Formats: sequence, C-alpha cells, structure tokens
Amino acid sequence: MELTLTERAAGEIKQIIEQQELDVDNVRLRVGVKGGGCSGFSYILDLTENQKDTDELVEQHGVKIICDPKSLLYLGGVTIDFKDELMGRGFVFNNPNASATCGCGSSFSA
Repeated sequence: MELTLTERAAGEIKQIIEQQELDVDNVRLRVGVKGGGCSGFSYILDLTENQKDTDELVEQHGVKIICDPKSLLYLGGVTIDFKDELMGRGFVFNNPNASATCGCGSSFSA
C-alpha cells in the first residue's frame, strides 16, 4: 500500500485510541474515499475493529492501517499528516492524484 502516515499523525491516532479506551491490538485505522463532498470525493478516517478479507493492511509508526482496494486507486502516494495550528487542528491529506481540492481539504476530484 503506497500510503504514508506521518509520525505526528500516528501519535495523534494512538492518543485517540488511548482516550477512547479502545483495544490497541484489535483496532485499525480505516482510510478510504467515498463519493460526495464539494469536489467529488471525500476522505474517510475511522477507527474500527472490523477488517474485511479484501482490505490491504500495513503498519506504520505502530498504527495498523487498512484500506479497501477501490479506495487505494485514489490514495496511492497519499500522505496523511496532523496539523495543530492557530487556524485549525486536524488530519491533512496530501494527495498527488487530486486534480482539484476544496478549501476545507476534506474532499477532492481525480
């Protein structure tokens, strides 16, 4: 899977897992895309214990990441980072496949 989770984003995910008292051995970060959003597709980030047989699995910085094959078509080369700045705090997707993105950064077109 050509998807990168930065160390800063992984740290935030681990903190969320701890705060929500989730089972660190069984929880996965599901990354995906779905139709919708202001530019055509929107990103999905979800903590889940449900992994499908068709999901790709990688581990980066101690976080188990799963992604379905259809979403991988749009997420190859994507870097997921976490920003904590004066103007906002949250996960940021750097997608080299996106032909356009919206101002909020949570949707794109390909």
